[in-house]
Amino acid sequence: MIPISDNIFFFKQRKPIIIYYLIGINIALFLWELKLELDGTLGSFINSWGVVPGQINAAFANALAGNAAAWIVVLKGLTSLFVGMFLHGSFSQILGNLIFLWIFGKTIESILGYRKFLVFYLVSGILTGFIQILAEPSLTVPLIGANGAITAILGAYVFKFPKVKIDSILPLFIIFIPVQLPAFFYLFWWFVQQISYGIGSLNIPGGVNPVSTGYLTQFAGLFIGAVFIKLLQRL
Repeated sequence: MIPISDNIFFFKQRKPIIIYYLIGINIALFLWELKLELDGTLGSFINSWGVVPGQINAAFANALAGNAAAWIVVLKGLTSLFVGMFLHGSFSQILGNLIFLWIFGKTIESILGYRKFLVFYLVSGILTGFIQILAEPSLTVPLIGANGAITAILGAYVFKFPKVKIDSILPLFIIFIPVQLPAFFYLFWWFVQQISYGIGSLNIPGGVNPVSTGYLTQFAGLFIGAVFIKLLQRL
């Protein structure tokens, strides 16, 4: 199922400037990943800048034990919560994330405005990353992608517009059937489609984004998005 348009015309939508920038940055970094894959250095790059809960927690424990140098590793790990949001492990992952970002994100940006939406996107993604670290503290496989931030956008969207119908396309082999589906359907479909995120995977030794407790905690993004948009609208 592919969302095409949300058909929201009852308020004046702004030009989605932040969405344009986010899409551009994600595509640019993915092209950089493809270059690194050709150079044979993509694996080390992802392991350095993806979110690796086990690495971050071990460094934090060492830092608390008095190892001052470990704080540098902790700081780098916290930086990965930001950087990792803009890295993707496959063509299907970045394509799926950017489609959802465009369809649902531009309406949320119109509601919040440019600055608040940027804060919403970044903070939601980072908070979801923190939850992933807490949920599976010993995980040694990197978690990457904008999934947490996109989940928050979806949670905020359905919270605001639960009854809106989304113009969608149902692909059946070479036939594409237009359908209209309620927004809340995509709460379910968002997680189902991630089963296919292994399609077109980049060559990353050890892999990324295992289907484990840590990865599945992005469900928390739905709640974060719904609460956060309510708070931001009051500011």
